[in-house]
Amino acid sequence: MSLKESVKLVAGLMEIAARTAPKAVGQDFIEVKVLTDEEKNAIGNELIAMSNEKGPGFARDGQNVLDADALVLIGLLPHKGIGLNCGACGCDSCAEFNEHHTKIEFDGPNCSIRMLDLGIALGSAAKVAADLNVDNRIIYRVGVAAKRLGIGSANISHGIPLSATGKNIFFDRPTK
Repeated sequence: MSLKESVKLVAGLMEIAARTAPKAVGQDFIEVKVLTDEEKNAIGNELIAMSNEKGPGFARDGQNVLDADALVLIGLLPHKGIGLNCGACGCDSCAEFNEHHTKIEFDGPNCSIRMLDLGIALGSAAKVAADLNVDNRIIYRVGVAAKRLGIGSANISHGIPLSATGKNIFFDRPTK
């Protein structure tokens, strides 16, 4: 098995970790996808193209995605309010939440409890990679590019690129 194939195996294990991570009320609104090389490269190129309007961080992250061996996309699917009427989403009630809709970089609003589910899924996946010594980083911008390209069905997503080299490409990044 090649090093790249081993990293892709870890991506599959991360998918399992995100899928089986605890979810509020036992309801699963998490989308997990190990991207194909074509999808990964499309996102990397989109991030680089977006840097003209969004800033140099997009180009840096785009190059990281292109240099990665694999990319896992984890997002939060469309959902209704959980029914707590807690107001953390910015609405006065879950009924009001259910009537709101925005589309900027991501779709919203999103229930804060469901966002916690997303965070737990992301953390569970990243931990698997770290436990197996595969370099990774949770990157918000990857989800922005994926949304623009129509990859996935999530309201909001983040990407976790993976690499196994002698130096962590996601944290040991040159500054410009």
